[in-house]
Amino acid sequence: MTGLWTPAAPRRQPWGFASDLTGLDGVFEGYASRFGEPDLDGEVVLPGAFARSLAIRPACQVRMLFQHDPCQPVGLWLSISEDGRGLKVRGKLVASVTRARELAGLIRDGGIDGLSIGFRTLSARRRAGTGLRELITLDLWEISIVTFPLHPGARIAPARSARVRSFKP
Repeated sequence: MTGLWTPAAPRRQPWGFASDLTGLDGVFEGYASRFGEPDLDGEVVLPGAFARSLAIRPACQVRMLFQHDPCQPVGLWLSISEDGRGLKVRGKLVASVTRARELAGLIRDGGIDGLSIGFRTLSARRRAGTGLRELITLDLWEISIVTFPLHPGARIAPARSARVRSFKP
């Protein structure tokens, strides 16, 4: 029949990301927290705040969620460490998770790049004369990919290349 739309056979295309952003396997990097810089709630994470937690909880036990929703795990953390700037993370989105595939496209195209930490405060103090709350020791539970991070510097590292590489479905 003419005039009727007939869908083409589905094309098998690999699942893609910008190569320098995520590599061939959905891997990406960024900072989940920045030291010494106040977040939008007036909290400042101090260097060393995560040391105790990272010593007892390996990266693979810190959950990777979407928007802090425990019902939406999207991947796993490969490495989490403190450096001079903050809490540096390297994670992998899991190709078999629908939300992770959606996030892959959003990350690749710059539609989402925020990171946010879920933690329990073990010790903190008020910074004299500023009203800022300094977070001294934190128990890190999860790190989420988010639309609006509370800390403006908590971001997925931008792609260094416009090339797109793919996941295997």
